[in-house]
Amino acid sequence: MAVKERIRVGGRSARIQSAVHEAVKRLGAVTDREQLTVPQIAAEAGVTPSTIYRRWGDLGSLLADVAVARLRPIAEPEDTGATASDLRAFIEQFMEEMSSPVGRALIRDVFSAPGETYPVQCAGFTPEHLTTIASRAIARGETPFDIDEVLDHVVAPIIYHILYGDREPTLDYCHALLDRLQSLPATAVRSAPSDPAVARRAAKKPAERASVRAPRVAPPKRGAGRKSTGSKSPGRR
Repeated sequence: MAVKERIRVGGRSARIQSAVHEAVKRLGAVTDREQLTVPQIAAEAGVTPSTIYRRWGDLGSLLADVAVARLRPIAEPEDTGATASDLRAFIEQFMEEMSSPVGRALIRDVFSAPGETYPVQCAGFTPEHLTTIASRAIARGETPFDIDEVLDHVVAPIIYHILYGDREPTLDYCHALLDRLQSLPATAVRSAPSDPAVARRAAKKPAERASVRAPRVAPPKRGAGRKSTGSKSPGRR
């Protein structure tokens, strides 16, 4: 079932949505996903079950809506000072969050609703982050990476293994995927420090070196460099 259209985006409508979302989060922390019911969520949120059915249609759509809201980015990717370390830090965080128990549950909920509405919304979050990182590269005068290449050859394999559980993604696996990117030098990715603080310090060093002035050299004294004959100038007779 498609997402129910919300006529009003503020006021009572927004309060109901917030109350129901918070109820799902609280119950999800103490109740198994399979045991959640619409009446249970409605009672926790202080609304009637019919209110939930009118707005979301069914339990799967409600859980998917909550999952999308929790997966929606609330901050820009870490700015480490260099494109390679920006991308590496983002992919590491992406893998760790999405492969966590909470991340896996949210992915499952996104796909629990019929149709493609909720998955399509989530599919746009990662390209937004990658676009931000690529835009920073351009602003720094660096060559930006190919966003589609990162999605196809780094993000997609990570999500595949998380969804099907055939292998556990690791940091080494993520680094190996990054090393294969054609639009970003492998040496740059391998040398990129994982710690953002280290990357920021490394980025400042060239500027610090450029700001150091060469020492001033005093001009030579008059007569310096001439050979002394040891004889005095002849006096007047």
